[in-house]
Amino acid sequence: MIKRLCVIGVGLIGGSLALALRRAGVVGEVVGCGRNRDSLARAVELGVIDRWEQDPSKAAAGADVVVVCVPLRAMQEIFRRLRGALEPSAVLTDVGSVKGSVVEDARQVFGEVPAWLVPGHPIAGTEHSGVDAAFAELYERRRVVLTPLAETAPEALERVEGMWRAAGSDVVKMEPEHHDEVLAATSHLPHALAYALVDTLARWDDRQEIFELAAGGFRDFTRIASSDPRMWRDISAANREWLVAALRRYQSDLQELTDALEAENDEHVLRVYQHACDERARFLKILEGRK
Repeated sequence: MIKRLCVIGVGLIGGSLALALRRAGVVGEVVGCGRNRDSLARAVELGVIDRWEQDPSKAAAGADVVVVCVPLRAMQEIFRRLRGALEPSAVLTDVGSVKGSVVEDARQVFGEVPAWLVPGHPIAGTEHSGVDAAFAELYERRRVVLTPLAETAPEALERVEGMWRAAGSDVVKMEPEHHDEVLAATSHLPHALAYALVDTLARWDDRQEIFELAAGGFRDFTRIASSDPRMWRDISAANREWLVAALRRYQSDLQELTDALEAENDEHVLRVYQHACDERARFLKILEGRK
């Protein structure tokens, strides 16, 4: 039971977590924190939070668990505002998609990684944002990656893991650097490609005709290009090294496919397409097995 949960950044991710924990009956009071008073008032109206503060230190006062759901570039400032404000028994966690960045921000602010900090990242979301997009089922059968360090207290890790399991998630643990390498390939690269494709087509002379004739495949492939551009700019910058490596690898494979097409090597093209089709089918079976 979390007697008082503090959510700093009450949008899709933080709001959905609060709703999921309410539905599971494992949270008492939920205190929200953010910059926009209207959004916070809306969160109260929707039953996502019970009350709100705009000062993170006031919002976190008396909380058992504090979840930071702000953009990566704002993380260090939030940590700074929370320094000295947390209860001795409180646990601090986050939802940032680049863990090396979060760990470094913690070291900069606290001088070391605090034992009560449990870095985390829910592998869930939609292209929508804001508290109106929040829903309790977002984390059902979704994976949450926790990246505890040697300094992390076992009881802090246990509490955060229990919170996410109560929200319906499957929890896995890995090293922060390995997390960033994997997410660069599975999340950050697809977003970069979606943005790049739409940007490329939008700059063609006959772009209006292109978009008018675009079918469902184009819509599905580019859906994530509707995500918050500033947020993804920050994610790309925070995970620059691993994302550049993923882009370079993709560019190499794309060049190989381009060369095969130009050389009329249709067998090579078929091998690429067939392998991709088979691997996606295998991936869908894995997803089906999680249901």
